[in-house]
Amino acid sequence: MRRSEIVSLVKQHGELPVTELSKLLGVSEVTVRSDLKVLADAGQVRRTRGSVRLPMDVRRESPLEETRLEHSAAKRRIGRAAAALIRDGETVFIDVGSTTTEVARALSPTLQGVTVVTNGLNIALELERLPGVRVIVTGGTLRPLQHSLVSPYALDVLRHIHADRLFLGCNGVHAEHGVTNANHEEAEIKRVMVAQSREIVVVADHSKLGRTSRALIATTDRITALVSDRSGPAPPADLRSAIPELHLV
Repeated sequence: MRRSEIVSLVKQHGELPVTELSKLLGVSEVTVRSDLKVLADAGQVRRTRGSVRLPMDVRRESPLEETRLEHSAAKRRIGRAAAALIRDGETVFIDVGSTTTEVARALSPTLQGVTVVTNGLNIALELERLPGVRVIVTGGTLRPLQHSLVSPYALDVLRHIHADRLFLGCNGVHAEHGVTNANHEEAEIKRVMVAQSREIVVVADHSKLGRTSRALIATTDRITALVSDRSGPAPPADLRSAIPELHLV
């Protein structure tokens, strides 16, 4: 039961020092380290120097049609909050993903002179309805799983555009390991979007916070704001302190 409680606490906080676990459980650090060895050997946690965290997220990449059903109400709230940041006359990147799709859906029909650049075919179609929004699609090779366009060619288009703001989707946001993604081809596109943007707004539901996936997109010091939801545990303390603006909806 104690080991189950350790896993539950690590899931809640993302990462915990051994000293803190010892206090929370009311047992010695020697006992905690013994439990952590068993859990680490079973692949349930990952030990670091003086701390414990969840193992790297190696879950399979799911189709967009599946991920949009996960935490769907939270994603809609996140999308509305993020879309409200866009102002007339701006140029913005909208990255691929289920949460960024909700950003596109929430864009106001009163916006004028906005240019949206995206590598998501479904996102481009969502924006057709908005008369005041010009849509640029990157081109490139289609990944049907996410309806996304990747290299070759997509990078060439992005490097010629400077955006006021990027709405960035991901599979993990971690204070130490940064913003990460499950697919390396899409991560390459996301990194160029980050480099070409003045502000980076990460949109991620609570299940992504404190997690690390395969491919690095950006370190937390490059993030302007994180928009997430209140449905799950509070974001880890180190993540809250690492990001300048945290909006929970």
